[in-house]
Formats: sequence, structure tokens, C-alpha cells
Amino acid sequence: MTESILTSVKKSLGIAEEYTQFDADVMMHTNTALNLTNQLGLGVDGFSIDDSSSTWEDFLGSDESKENLVKSYVCLKVRLLFDPPSGSSAMTALTNLISELEWRMALRSDEKQ
Repeated sequence: MTESILTSVKKSLGIAEEYTQFDADVMMHTNTALNLTNQLGLGVDGFSIDDSSSTWEDFLGSDESKENLVKSYVCLKVRLLFDPPSGSSAMTALTNLISELEWRMALRSDEKQ
């Protein structure tokens, strides 16, 4: 869980870690996705990234059981905002997957309360 949030999101978008041309846009969309994740009940309230030093552990704490769920959601949400698919069936599949992950995160959050 010590992996950088920015680095892992860039990797999921196919952007090399050392390529910084799109970092401001990727961070903006990542912060949106992190905020949405928090509204669903997971992660630190008010958390945002402004460079590659923030890790998933900083956002999620030490509970590794939700790491992959949150990582997938954040990466897919950023993909939708930053580089949406051009085909309608790919867009539908992506939005359906995001909706399912949102439902599962909300369910996970309810289980913890």
C-alpha cells in the first residue's frame, strides 16, 4: 500500500511515471475520484494529492482489504474523466463497472459501521 496514488493512476492510463505533461489534469481527476470515494464512506475525509508522495495507505489507512476495490474505482473513474472511450459500447461497459464498484464500496462502508 506504499505505492504512490499518482504513479498507479498514471500507470493505469498508460502514462510513464517520468512523463509529467499531464500530471495536473490527472491529479485534478484523481482528487475528484478520491472525494467521491470518501463520500461513499471509504478513505480519509478531505484528502487530496498534489504530487507523487501521497500513497494509498495515506488515503485508506492500514486496512488493505479495500485497497484493490478503491484502486480500481479511482483508476477507472479517472480514465472516464481524463480519456473516455470513443465507442458507445465501451463507454457503457466502463460506466456499468464504475457503478458496480460504487455499489460495492457503499456496501463495504455500511458493513464497517
